[in-house]
Amino acid sequence: MSTLLETHGLSKRYDRLPVLDGLNLSIPSGRIVGVVGPNGCGKTTLFKILAGLIGDYEGSVAIDGRRPGVYTKSITAYLPEKTYLEDGIKAGEAIRMFADFYADFDAAKARELLGRFRLEERMKLKSMSKGMQEKLQLILVMSRAAKLYILDEPLSGVDPAARDSILDIILHNYSENATVLLSTHLIYDVERIFDDIVLLGYGRLLACESADALRERTGQSLDEYFREVFRC
Repeated sequence: MSTLLETHGLSKRYDRLPVLDGLNLSIPSGRIVGVVGPNGCGKTTLFKILAGLIGDYEGSVAIDGRRPGVYTKSITAYLPEKTYLEDGIKAGEAIRMFADFYADFDAAKARELLGRFRLEERMKLKSMSKGMQEKLQLILVMSRAAKLYILDEPLSGVDPAARDSILDIILHNYSENATVLLSTHLIYDVERIFDDIVLLGYGRLLACESADALRERTGQSLDEYFREVFRC
């Protein structure tokens, strides 16, 4: 497996407070990677750096051998924690917008997924439930032929049935050569899909290894290990 993502000494501060502190990562292509840690540990900041939205950091970042910029944005599909779609936009309009903006976007695939998950093109975002909104946004992201998918808490605030649907979208709509980074607090529900785990503890890297290796090393599930590490 070739290395898709590398960071060396990656650090980011807000008002002198370290959010990421000397992060060294090496993540290959073709993996589903769980990025987990408590609130405020730096997951969203890391994702924004990888997506090219934050540039004032220390250390180095390389995606497919390149520093975050125009090229890496063309091969990276990013789902932020909070929606960037306007309340009044219709699902069909969102599909057309993505088709205009991204050369690798498959509009036919997006429409097929809409139908599969019982969403209609005329539906407006503001009229959708939380689960519907999450599905629409994920459909848009996963309908790109990206090399790197960055999904920031795609399961937050939705019921168990919607989580299963969202996981189905992820598992069946990315290339086997692509890598998915997925942050979540719902480790118990999704750890079965992770090939690798990145565990962050308030800016520091506590683990970066295969999920199976961590289970074997600790004798615990990922959820049990997480709870033990961060027990108050």
